[in-house]
Amino acid sequence: MQTISNTNFHFPKQTGFYRGKVREVYEIDNQYLVMVASDRISAFDFILPRQIPFKGQVLNLIAGKFLNMCEDIVPNWIIDLPDPNVALGYKCVPIKIEMVIRGYLSGHSWRVYKSGERMICGVSMPENMKENDAFPIPIITPASKASDGHDEDISREKILEQGIVSEDDYLELERITRALFKRGTEYAAKMGLILVDTKYEFGYLDGKIVLMDEIHTPDSSRYFYAKTYADFQLKGEKQKQLSKEFIREWLMENNFQGLDGQTMPIMDDEIVERVSNRYLELYEHLIGEDLNKEQGANVYDRIEENVENALKSLYLRQ
Repeated sequence: MQTISNTNFHFPKQTGFYRGKVREVYEIDNQYLVMVASDRISAFDFILPRQIPFKGQVLNLIAGKFLNMCEDIVPNWIIDLPDPNVALGYKCVPIKIEMVIRGYLSGHSWRVYKSGERMICGVSMPENMKENDAFPIPIITPASKASDGHDEDISREKILEQGIVSEDDYLELERITRALFKRGTEYAAKMGLILVDTKYEFGYLDGKIVLMDEIHTPDSSRYFYAKTYADFQLKGEKQKQLSKEFIREWLMENNFQGLDGQTMPIMDDEIVERVSNRYLELYEHLIGEDLNKEQGANVYDRIEENVENALKSLYLRQ
């Protein structure tokens, strides 16, 4: 099974390249981006040593579906999905915060709560909550986008104080974030899932706020099964998650949180297969069909050909 690790394409009119933790971003003609979703997986700001089969396709195709589904709420950066692993879109000016919204006390918010804190990003959390309880209303807990890739909690007050965006634009980001989360929550419910929390990234295109990057994927979001949620909460059992949180939990069980002196645990074939199956399971539940796993002889050749054809078509339309 061929997975996608690092890529080294040279596309027509290419003017730049950036390698993120998961995505490889090719700048075209200073105005477009070709974003290749690799099969790498990261946690605690570290790239894990093994790739996960089909992970890139799952992320890219889910993101494409939800971007299209939410165009009436906010415009987005996408022009085309020319390949299962590739998105082609407009180059935007990034807004250097992530808009994180949480409907439930899970993951990072639970770790903060368990430590005794009742404030996160300037937002208060109620007393007497258990892990995975629902908040009375979803809370927005932004994160700053540092240049070294390490995200940190930041409050609305700090965002405005640092001049990252204007107050009007921040209020608009909050409005859009709540509307997107509502849409994602309603769709997930139809598919028997609970959208627990997620993050959105935005930028400016021709001076207007647009949605960038991915949306409602297992890397940016957390899902529970709706059918078993209430019973598991009543019994105090852990919720089965369709998200990347379980890989973080596996790392923590193996004494790794990216801290000095810690060693990355060995990822054997069994854990790689288990992670891949979780991603495929989420795709099946969210999209309502199995992922097409036909890849052809060489996935890199397929991507290169599909992207070059898409760029040719794009310039012919101009």
